[in-house]
Amino acid sequence: QGQLVESGGGLVQAGGSLTLSCTASGHIFEEYPAGWFRQAPGKESMFLAAITTGGRDTFYGQSVKGRFTISGDNAKNTVYLRMSSLTPEDTAVYYCAADPDGDYQQRDAWHYWGQGTQVTVSS
Repeated sequence: QGQLVESGGGLVQAGGSLTLSCTASGHIFEEYPAGWFRQAPGKESMFLAAITTGGRDTFYGQSVKGRFTISGDNAKNTVYLRMSSLTPEDTAVYYCAADPDGDYQQRDAWHYWGQGTQVTVSS
């Protein structure tokens, strides 16, 4: 029920785009909101985006608003993060999460996590 697996990370040039996927082992995204975070070496975890069940509402961190888009496909038990206009500062491990309790912008609020996928943006 609670296993999340990210994919789609890799190496991309600055200015490029990449789409990450997060697939759940069950229908967790039908029950709970989903979100994306990232963590760069030596830096704290950063909230990127969240989406409510059914995709009715989306929320974004200030640093990625307008560049990143979160979406979901319940039929595939998958949530996506479309990233564009990437810069080297976007280099990090990207994590998806589900089931927030409290402040969704705080990592500790989320109950389910994937293992992460590395995104590296070259200059």
